Amino acid sequence: MCFFKKSVAFSKHFEYNTNDKTARTSQRCVPVAGIFLWGKNNMEVKKPTTVDEQLQKLKDRGCIIADETFAKRKLQQINYYRLTAYFLPFRVGNDKYKEGTSFDTVYRIYEFDRKLRILIFGAVEEVELMLRTQLSYYHGLKYGALGYMDAENFNNWHNVERFEEHIQKAIDQNQEQPFVKHHIEKYNSQFPIWVIIELFTMGELSFFFSDMLKADKKKIAKTLFGTTDRNVSSWLLCLTNLRNYCAHYTRLYYTKFGTVPATPNGFSYTLHDRIFDYLLVLKFLYPDFEMWNNIFLTHLKSLIEEYSSVIEMEHIGFPENWEDLLKYSAKLELNTRR
Repeated sequence: MCFFKKSVAFSKHFEYNTNDKTARTSQRCVPVAGIFLWGKNNMEVKKPTTVDEQLQKLKDRGCIIADETFAKRKLQQINYYRLTAYFLPFRVGNDKYKEGTSFDTVYRIYEFDRKLRILIFGAVEEVELMLRTQLSYYHGLKYGALGYMDAENFNNWHNVERFEEHIQKAIDQNQEQPFVKHHIEKYNSQFPIWVIIELFTMGELSFFFSDMLKADKKKIAKTLFGTTDRNVSSWLLCLTNLRNYCAHYTRLYYTKFGTVPATPNGFSYTLHDRIFDYLLVLKFLYPDFEMWNNIFLTHLKSLIEEYSSVIEMEHIGFPENWEDLLKYSAKLELNTRR
């Protein structure tokens, strides 16, 4: 018997609740030839520009371009729309930059941001793989290989139909993977928790934890992270956002994430929604504190030092004592991660 015969009935453009499954769209969402146009009074779409025209725009706004050949080459490699987001801290009004703003400075900030994403993404991977291991280990031993298919093993917020849809979609998208093909053909599409969890995204791991029974969440949070399940749920949500920013090359510099992670009781710093605060979340969840201190923090310090002449620490939310806050100290953490 196949446990996964559900199919996604509605496009992600539609919303429905559990009681009324009629497809809905926002009143302001108008479908036109499969594309959704928002709002009634849209501004006229800007016309495309050549690299030379883009360069002139930057000059007109006060950007100093010392090497036009270099600047043109970078504009051919990096979308103008993407790169100009790094000019935001230098804007004074709609169409002007601060005096002394240079293309070289902004490009170096762009490079700092790119390297920071790469560094963070590697650390997030460690957390994500650890979560797959620990959640499947705990759930499998307590509820059995297929216990994750039983709604009784989750809280009332668990949406069984949506959960099964996500699982089936993951199977469909990975059906040529040898281990997926093996379980489809040999086990009639029955996937033990320690197998299916290898297809979970970071977001799905976050929701899986949040949907677990309260007693299970409390035990895992206490055992793995020395904190409350409320904190872990908050941190996993934020880590998912951070992971997606890094995976899709989204700007971290001069950015607010919008979601504020929970501050553990007794911690000497109140978390906000800048990249520094999300690095604290990464620290709280990271499985190997020696690697965190000796590898991740070492590389982070080197990166900041390399670009110290162009970056502003306040633009990434770093306080003066950032090194002390990010460094893991066993005695300190045991008292603050509650």
